Amino acid sequence: MSRPAPGSAAPVVNALTIDVEDYFQVSALAHRFPRESWDRIPLRVEQNMDRILDMLDRHGVKATFFTLGYVARRCPDLVRRIVRGGHELASHGFHHQRASELSPAALREDLHAAKNELESISGSPVVGYRAPSFSIGEQNTWAFDCIADTGHRYSSSVYPIRHDHYGMPDAPRIPHRTAGGLLEIPMTTATVLGRTVPAAGGGYFRLLPYAVSRWLIRRVNQVERRPAMFYFHPWEIDPAQPRPRGLGPKTRFRHYVNLSRTAPRLERLLADFRWDRVDQVFLKHEDRA
Repeated sequence: MSRPAPGSAAPVVNALTIDVEDYFQVSALAHRFPRESWDRIPLRVEQNMDRILDMLDRHGVKATFFTLGYVARRCPDLVRRIVRGGHELASHGFHHQRASELSPAALREDLHAAKNELESISGSPVVGYRAPSFSIGEQNTWAFDCIADTGHRYSSSVYPIRHDHYGMPDAPRIPHRTAGGLLEIPMTTATVLGRTVPAAGGGYFRLLPYAVSRWLIRRVNQVERRPAMFYFHPWEIDPAQPRPRGLGPKTRFRHYVNLSRTAPRLERLLADFRWDRVDQVFLKHEDRA
């Protein structure tokens, strides 16, 4: 990446995040892989994470890994490697249960279980949480209090767009305090011709040309002068993952298209922008306040 010209503003540092889950734990595949079957399924997340961690090392990038407690329990060495590498370890819940499908008591139990598992294995405090499938919306804003009450400092659980499986389109687009004081850092969107469009990665990064993601992130950085929150999953760089039968065309399209192109696109993304951990990008100014 080129350095800024003398007198120009320094490049914005964005937050790179990885949701650490395996292919069979995705919400859209839950009916094919019930939770009681997980222990019998060979994991692929560890080998995919090895590739991701090596890629980040080559580019000198630190990131935040929102990790399932279940993955941590089965792959404790992976969790320790994340922390040894100078990355931030954060929570993605224990069993990838959508917050919108849990009661307040069940969500608190899930939050406690995941946080305790991650911290006991890593020896590192866990202060961040991302709800599986961005499953905090207008109907369950009470979840923010659960997250704060269980010792988390921030959440990255809201996507301020309209989507058939998630989204809170009327939510603020920028980091903000909830009514209970939790810092919510929403997934990044850009405003284009008066419309709010997703700019945070995930399926959009795979399905659309790379130039679209690059343009949107640059727009957020250069026009709005704020950092982006970007995410992807380890299974998105794994075109050899098993493909169960009986999936609908929409699920097949969203989950499997362009898997072979994701890793090369990530290499370009890491070179085109500056990246760091969520706590370094969004919490440092909070600590100084």
